[in-house]
Amino acid sequence: MRADDTIICRCEDITLGEIRAQIAQGKHTLEEIKRACRAGMGPCQGRTCSLLIASEIARATGKSIADIPFSKVRPPTAPIKMASLLGGDKHD
Repeated sequence: MRADDTIICRCEDITLGEIRAQIAQGKHTLEEIKRACRAGMGPCQGRTCSLLIASEIARATGKSIADIPFSKVRPPTAPIKMASLLGGDKHD
């Protein structure tokens, strides 16, 4: 297996090669890469891949990883009762 075939974002099935291609096209932030190829937009919201992507950006650009801004995980707009999700609360 080549390094470029390594899966970086498991939720969206994005490889290291795809991340490197985005960086080569001038995308040097996590948000730019996220918009371009959906890396970090799956169920984990980037919790498993953001550090890997940021490390690759830092390596490719010569920046410190501390200089790469990380996305903020946002809570839902409105609280949801668990009963509503489970179908037990028909009135909310």
